[in-house]
Order: sequence, then C-alpha cells, then structure tokens
Amino acid sequence: MSSLAGKQGPRYRHAAEDGAPYETIAVEKLTPIIGAEISGVDIGRLVSDDARSNQQMDEIHRALAENLVIFFRDQQITPQQHLAFGRKFGELHFHPAAPHEDEDPALMKIYADKNSPRANGEGWHSDVSCDLEPPMGSILYIKQCPPRGGDTLFANMYAAYEALSDRMKTYLDGLTALHDGEPIYRGLYANYGVADRPSYPSAEHPVVRTHPVTAKKALYVNRGFTRHINGIPRDESDAMLAYLYQHAENPLFQCRFRWTENAIAFWDNRCTQHRAMWDYWPHTRSGTRVTVKGERPV
Repeated sequence: MSSLAGKQGPRYRHAAEDGAPYETIAVEKLTPIIGAEISGVDIGRLVSDDARSNQQMDEIHRALAENLVIFFRDQQITPQQHLAFGRKFGELHFHPAAPHEDEDPALMKIYADKNSPRANGEGWHSDVSCDLEPPMGSILYIKQCPPRGGDTLFANMYAAYEALSDRMKTYLDGLTALHDGEPIYRGLYANYGVADRPSYPSAEHPVVRTHPVTAKKALYVNRGFTRHINGIPRDESDAMLAYLYQHAENPLFQCRFRWTENAIAFWDNRCTQHRAMWDYWPHTRSGTRVTVKGERPV
C-alpha cells in the first residue's frame, strides 16, 4: 500500500487553480500535479525581441511557475538559439564538472551510447544542488533519442512537502543539510577525457526551501547530492533522509516525459527533482543542456 493511502481519502489533495486563459501558447497538462506540453511556440523565432515574442515569454514564465516542468516538441534550434533562450530567464550557469560543446562552457554535452559507462542523471536529483547558489532551471534539448525508452521522470517537491504531516513539517523547520559534489563528480566524466578539478563544490541548504517567485515551500533534499542533515545524530539523519527520499519519489508526485527528436524540457530545479532512465542500450541519446543561474536557497 502506498504510504499516502488511507481510509479517509488521499493525504495529498491537489486542487489546481485555473488561471486566465493563455493567449499566445497552448498548455496541455501531463498530470494535474506536474508537467505540461507547450505548443504554438517556435523557440528559434522566440529569441528575437519583437512584441509577440515578449508576450509569449511572459506566458512561458507563467506556465513554468504553474507546472514546474514544461515541454516543447519539434524545435529546430541552433546552439546559439539554445543559449539565447536560456538567457531570457537569467544569467547562465556553468557546470562544475561536465564537458561542454562548441567551446561555450554554458552548453553542456549530454550523450550516451552502447559504449558509455554511464548516462547523465540516472538517479533522482536536483541539478548541482551542491553549489552555494544552485541553478534556477535547466533546459535540455534532445536531438537524437532511441526509438523507445530514455524517458525522464519529474517529481513535484511542493507536493512532497505538503503531503508531510504537520508534526514532520515542524520537525524539519529550520534544519539544514550538506550537499556535496565531491563523491559524485570525481572521475565521473573520465570517459569524455575530462580531467578532475582539485575540488568540487559543497554547500549547506535548508531541508525545506521557500521558492523566491511563488513563495511556496518545497522539500529540498535529494539522493544525488545530500549527504546528511546538520545538527542531529548521524543515524537519525540517515533514517530521516531515507524516509524523505522514499516519500519524495512517490509516483503520485510525478510525471513521465517520452522524448522525441528535437524536443525540449525546461524544469525548475528549486521545486522539482528528476531522473533519466537508461533503458535504451545499445541505442544513442544525445543533446545539449543550458542551465540558468539561481540564488542561495532560503
């Protein structure tokens, strides 16, 4: 039985508010809780500065805030257009370890084939949460994908927080946790010929953070980077994190995106986690990712 099941109705009750209709884009929700496909947008044209593009950008900002992760299919964009789209949302973030393409450190390479020892993002995580100022969002453009498989799962951390009991929310209030990139990144990209850096980032962040735009609270620990909760015994921390990870990964909070060639996913790292499935061997999956800088979590 699901940990969220009971005989008094669901423990998490999501009541989505219908806002004003969109005028320049179409938004089709994947689930009531997270994710939406956006149509009526040509991102290559959107990065121009005409009035319609500005209106579309405002509506894309809104769609991201309402749905946490948004998807665009059949987009033919150049690396420079990919970068320009990211800059519409803020200054770009440079990954502390991963290889990049086209001599631009903001254009991260995503690639796995039959000879790869690993694929990007196989476990649940929020991108580079070990940074002092973790990324606001990530924009992944997949140009080549397998005929089947290679889906990405996304989970809503607002919902994960709201589904906790009031007693658990009180316990977590004010706690911080260490997020450390060292165990993850050292040697991770050796197959691309990337030499290790002398050190990788680590930072302490709130276990529950407040989103700077929506002011909603979101659970902010993940299997990829979180090492321990500060200020409590290590065995208590291990047990608490194990529970929070399992809770956050409940399918109730998730959507699953099936990639097609030239599709784009844009997710908000401040209130989501994601996991890429590597179930497509021996096929190839490749593309590029642009990441937008964020702020220090509070």
